[in-house]
Amino acid sequence: MTTATLNDPLDGLSVFLVGMMGAGKTTVGRALAALLDYRFFDTDDLIERVAGKSIPEIFASDGESVFRDLETQVLEQVCAYTRSVIATGGGCVMRTRNWSYLQQGLVLWLDVPADVLRLRLRGDRGRPLLQTPDPDRALGDLMEKRRSRYALADLHLSVRPEDSAKTVARRIVAQIPSTRKQS
Repeated sequence: MTTATLNDPLDGLSVFLVGMMGAGKTTVGRALAALLDYRFFDTDDLIERVAGKSIPEIFASDGESVFRDLETQVLEQVCAYTRSVIATGGGCVMRTRNWSYLQQGLVLWLDVPADVLRLRLRGDRGRPLLQTPDPDRALGDLMEKRRSRYALADLHLSVRPEDSAKTVARRIVAQIPSTRKQS
């Protein structure tokens, strides 16, 4: 084992966090980046900066397809970085092209039970895809559509409701050696 491997179990390989909205990708991503001494990116934040407006505003004025195009552009840019933890939008996995970018690093699925997601997202006005008469059903439908894509991740981590972001980050680091891609 090299010194680099002792200090960085990923040898510079970036980590892409995927999973449903409300799964904690941003919160866990920040904790994981701190633990690994990596930089952190949230693709939703980057999209808002590029567009000059919030995600709900993008959806309202331009539609979901424009948002997804911006998401793909942002992924194309951030996949060039090493030593990064990248929290992605919940739907980024649905575009095949995005997988070519995600596979530049270790793809990690944060899998949170549906009932926990519902509690976390209840009343959240910043989630355009849940602004329907039945947000619980919309969430369930999205989970059903996306599950098989999330399952393509290199690492599947089931997150328990009581897990803190630091606990999840430590569990991720502990599992990296068994899933690490060889460069």
